[in-house]
This record gives sequence, C-alpha cells and structure tokens, in this order.
Amino acid sequence: MTTFEGSSRRSRGLVLPGGASWTQAPYPALVADRAGGVVEANAAAAALFPGALGGARLEDVVPAWLADAHRRATEDGGTGPAGPVRGRHEELTLEAHPTAGDNGDVVWWLVDDTDRVVAETALHDERERTAFLADASTRLLASLNVDRCMEVAVRMAAAHLADAALLVAPAAGKRHPMAASVRGSSVVHTTGRIDPSAVPGLSEALQGFPPVPSRWIDPAALPDWAVPEGLHGPVGSVVVTPLPGHGVPAGALILLRRGSTPAFDASEEVFARVFAARAGVALSAARLYTEQTSITATLMVELLPPELRQVHGVEFAGGYRASRDTERVGGDFYDVHPSTSPDQETFAVLGDVCGKGLAAAVLTGKIRNTLQALLPLADDHENLLRRLNGALINNRHARYATLVLASVRREGRTTRLRLTSAGHPRPLIVRHTGQVEEADTSGTLIGALPEVSARTAHVELGPGETCLLYTDGVTEAKGGPLGDVLFGEERLRAALADCAGLPAEAVVERLQMLASDWVGTGPHDDIALVAITAPHGTRLMAVDGHTAGRYTA
Repeated sequence: MTTFEGSSRRSRGLVLPGGASWTQAPYPALVADRAGGVVEANAAAAALFPGALGGARLEDVVPAWLADAHRRATEDGGTGPAGPVRGRHEELTLEAHPTAGDNGDVVWWLVDDTDRVVAETALHDERERTAFLADASTRLLASLNVDRCMEVAVRMAAAHLADAALLVAPAAGKRHPMAASVRGSSVVHTTGRIDPSAVPGLSEALQGFPPVPSRWIDPAALPDWAVPEGLHGPVGSVVVTPLPGHGVPAGALILLRRGSTPAFDASEEVFARVFAARAGVALSAARLYTEQTSITATLMVELLPPELRQVHGVEFAGGYRASRDTERVGGDFYDVHPSTSPDQETFAVLGDVCGKGLAAAVLTGKIRNTLQALLPLADDHENLLRRLNGALINNRHARYATLVLASVRREGRTTRLRLTSAGHPRPLIVRHTGQVEEADTSGTLIGALPEVSARTAHVELGPGETCLLYTDGVTEAKGGPLGDVLFGEERLRAALADCAGLPAEAVVERLQMLASDWVGTGPHDDIALVAITAPHGTRLMAVDGHTAGRYTA
C-alpha cells in the first residue's frame, strides 16, 4: 500500500469538548489530507469503512459521493470545506459534515441519517396518498351516474395505483357490467358473461369478503377478459379487492401491474383497499340514486294529472301548477274517466287535499284510485261520496279533501252535466253571451266527518259554453302591487266572461296565465283547473262502415 506524504501524522488539536479525543467519539469520523489519502479514522469509522486505514486512498474505501465531496473541498482555489453532504452507503443514509484541520486536512464527521430519511419519505408518501384520496373522493362523488362513477374509479386507479384497472360490477341477470382502463388510455365499458371464479378472490370480493393477498394470484393464469386490451407485456402482479357499498357490495376492483413494474407490497395492497372503499361508497350512492329515480319516475306517472282530450263530442282541458316550482305534484288533482259509449256519462272529478307537496300527493293518489274503483256508483254522486268518505275516515292519513264531481253526456247539440260539490268552490258556467253563473250545488268535505251530505246541480251547456271546475288556489292567489291582494272570485268571473266561446284548452291557458301573472314570483297554493266545453258545430261521424261513431268538430 502506498503511503502518501503526511499520512502518518496525527491531526493535532482536534479535541472534542470536555477534553475527550475525537478518536473516541461515538460518531464515525475520519481525517483525509489534500491528496485524498486517509490520515486516520476512529473506531466507529473503521467499523463503517473497514479499509479506512492510514495511507489508504480515500476514493478506494469510502462511497464515491464522499470522495467527490472531499475533492471539491481540497482542490486548488477552493474555499475549504463547504456544507454537509448526504449519500447512501449499503443500507444506510449518511450525512457527512466537514471540519478544517491542520495543513489543509479535513475531518469528516458522519451521522447515520437513515431513520430521518425513512420518516421523511414515509411522511411525503402519506401526504401524497392523503391528497390522492381527497381528490378521489371529490371526483367520485361529483356524479351520481353509475357509468361515470365507474369511469372515474378505474381511470384514477390505473393512473395512481397500477398500470391497468378493471372494475367488475354485480351481475345484472347473468352478465356483469365492467369498466377497464390502461394508464394513459380511455375507459372501455363492456358487459359480459364471465366466470368470477377464474380469478382467485374475485367471487369472494363480489360478495363483500376480504381480499386475498396478491401473492396468492398467479398473473399468468388470468383469463383474457380480466386483462384490459392495451396492457402490453406480461402481467407481473395482481390485486383483487372488494368495493364495499351501503350494506350491499358495489363490485370488485382488479389492479394489474406489468412484469417490468415492481410488484404490489403489503402497504400498497392496504392503500388499494382504502381507495376501493371510497369508490364503493360512491358507486353504491350512484346506484341507489338511479334506483330511487326510476322508482320515483314510475310512481310519478300515477300522481301526475292526466292529459285531457275531447270525449264523445265534449271538450275537456285541464291545467295544474304545484305550490312550488321545484315540485311536479301536490294536493290538487283532477281526473276524467271517459264512458265506453256516447250515450253514457263521462265522469270527471277535481279535488283539493289538505296540505302541499308529496305528502298531499300521496293522498290524492289514494283518492284517485278509490274513485276509479267506485266508478260503477258514479250515477249516484252522494252514494259515491259516502263510500269515499268511509275509505278516508279509516285511512291512517289525518287529512281531508274537498271535491267536485261532474257527470257529462252530450245529447245532440246540448251537453248535460250533473255537478256535485263536496265542500269545494262551486263550478262556474260561462254562457255564449259572456254571462257567468254559479252551479247550485253544495256538500260537506270528505274525510273529516263520519257522515256526509251533498246536493247535485243539473246544468245544460249550449255550443261554445263552458263549465269551469277550479280549486281555491286560483281565488286565494295573492298578488297585485304589494303582493297582498287576493285574485278573488270577481276577477275569476270577469276573466271567465272574456273566455266566452273559446275552446276548453284556450280557457284553461288564459286563466292559468292570468293567475300566474297575478302571483308573479310570490308564494301560492296549488292551482288546478278543468274546463268542460260544448264545442261549436259538432256532429257524429262513423269511423268506418260498422263500428260506433265519434264526435268531431
């Protein structure tokens, strides 16, 4: 071994506080001269670098990063030792602090910084994961569309957790909806008949059971449907984890990495389960919303007012506005039940249930269904109202309703009506001259008293004349300059008089427009209108040579 000039001398004057020699320091320390030769190393440094003996070349016994730092600190023109440097040695991360010694020598104090670096790295990774999970939750919950939620889940999983991701949803019949994504590619939706048992742990994950370790899954044995198209190269590592939902599994997530990518470790598998939990909650919420929307739409069809039309030569038109613009149903309702032949009466009803919104709409649905069941009794309005009252008295809903019934039949050019009010505003009749009359009918409301009574009015309409059924939402609508004046019956009568001779649909549209203009943006009750009009110039026409005829204008 070559001995460099000065390599045998001791670095005098290098003494630790308290008088202890630097060679006894617990931290590794070594002295190197300007020529890059080791002058001396303490016991801790010798244990760390076994070749660090006096006379050895520094670059032969220490990591290259430390030798380079010494060269920069001692080269000609240098300003002496700079700040500390850091680097790896075997499994350790070391931080070297230089101290100027005699004759240009440099003492390098070495500190084991491995634990701090590991802690900083772990903290950095945890912050990144926390930020990723927060972003994932925001994106996943941003949409209540199931397909969109599946797309976000597999796209984020492929971009941050694996090279590719496949989401398998619970079976719809015999087919499983799936969404797949390869990092950097678009999401592909498919639906197929698959065998979940072909992928270890997938059947269990779809049932909500905990995942199996990735080391139990042989990537080479995966079926073709489990490997998304576009994932080039052999699969090297696979993770299968459930997507837990609200009491029911939301599906399973398959993560795949190429053979060239490091395999999933235990912490990554745990993190994948945390992400899958968030994705499962979002998917479950989206699926629940979709189911509730479908149910609501189905039920809403039965609650919404029907579209009215001409029946056996008589025009029927209806208009409805809920108390809130955000709602489609409420406590007011109307129905028309056409008769099977022109010589029979068509039955119409308009009602007002106590209350507003969906709760009131539920009771209107019950009343409408009950009335339909009582149609065979429609020739006797009072008997029908008694039966309906009995049904509501025994109902768990503590609500009452007011009704007006109309039985309508056309005889030649005359339209005959039987009108019965049950606690409801009396129908108004507008003649072709513009005169407005009130039907002479009255009765007790339904659902409040054990016994009800009613008086039926008989009315005849000539061509162009209209009978208007309406709820008190029209007359009690508040508006005007200060928004506190009722629309009132007088305004309604005057507006109806202006509608003399108009078709039923035009009558309803005009009255709705006037009431809406009067209310403006202010609060109001439910508003419902039904116009029954005897049209001008109707005649009975045969559909063909032998079937029953129909009235046309």
